[in-house]
Amino acid sequence: MSDAAFPARILYPQARITAIGSYVPERRLTNADLERIVDTSDRWIIERTGIKERRICAPDEFTSDLCIAAVQNMKDRFQPDLSDVDLVLVSTSTPDFAFPSTAALVQAHFAIPHAGTMDLSAACAGFVNGLLTAFGMVTAGFHRKIIVIGADALSKMTDYTDRSTCILFGDGAGAVLVERTDEPRPQPVVCVQGSDGDGGIHLYQTHTTGSMRGRPVTANGKIIQNGREVYKFAVQTIPRGVAAMLSAAGLAPADVDWFLPHSANLRIIESVCEKTGIPLNRTLHTIERYGNTSAATIPLAMDEGVRQGRFKAGDAMLLFGFGGGLVHTGMLMRWAGLGQ
Repeated sequence: MSDAAFPARILYPQARITAIGSYVPERRLTNADLERIVDTSDRWIIERTGIKERRICAPDEFTSDLCIAAVQNMKDRFQPDLSDVDLVLVSTSTPDFAFPSTAALVQAHFAIPHAGTMDLSAACAGFVNGLLTAFGMVTAGFHRKIIVIGADALSKMTDYTDRSTCILFGDGAGAVLVERTDEPRPQPVVCVQGSDGDGGIHLYQTHTTGSMRGRPVTANGKIIQNGREVYKFAVQTIPRGVAAMLSAAGLAPADVDWFLPHSANLRIIESVCEKTGIPLNRTLHTIERYGNTSAATIPLAMDEGVRQGRFKAGDAMLLFGFGGGLVHTGMLMRWAGLGQ
């Protein structure tokens, strides 16, 4: 790809995040547990991924349950009025059903009377895509209050006989409330977005037989990943996307207060930090305790930052999701602080 593949776009959104919540299942799947399932070891897993444990859904727990628990956590902590939410948007690769949407199940649980519902599929870049979609729709005037959820139950599609993938994935959800604001001079949001569809063969899941651009695919209902190619895509793509956003914003790596990349693999994060010049001590991830939770990794890390009191109003926050597609979406924004 040429540098022209990374045009940065600038939006002046009349929107902000006002509340946040998260949830992970109770069950822990440790590296020691995996040693009893496949030919692997705690040392091997940590050296290659940085993961120590991950959370796994109960047999009767699904993506909609994760979403509902994350929104309930947001309600309990921030007491937002959800009765006038006009859209529920769920970013997920593991919906309970092909239809109805997972978002519709969330709307039904909370009895939100006039909300539209929509699921968005962008794999591990899903939450950032959902957040950009919400900011854009609120700014355009279509909506005033949107729940955005990133959630996945990847354990439902993980092959626990494949040691190259089963060590990676966990389950979880994060939710934010995006609301209209009438600030006379809104802070800019810079984004990059792209896809390498030819790379889709390197990370996919399917229940049906067929081919991808003429290449046969494995149809066993489980995650199929070429980890080497996904790693290469990430460490080449993210630094260029980060550089494009910083250039458009007139900022340097030292100006980034918090970096929240998708928590796919600690070695990817370390390489990206080295290439971008953003230090690890300003990078938030959840890889060690939760593994790769796909669309949930970034909101889980964001909520952890909120709980720890790390963010202050005006902080420059850079989110970057990447994954199956192969897709990437980055977003550079100023943290506005929570509440009204």
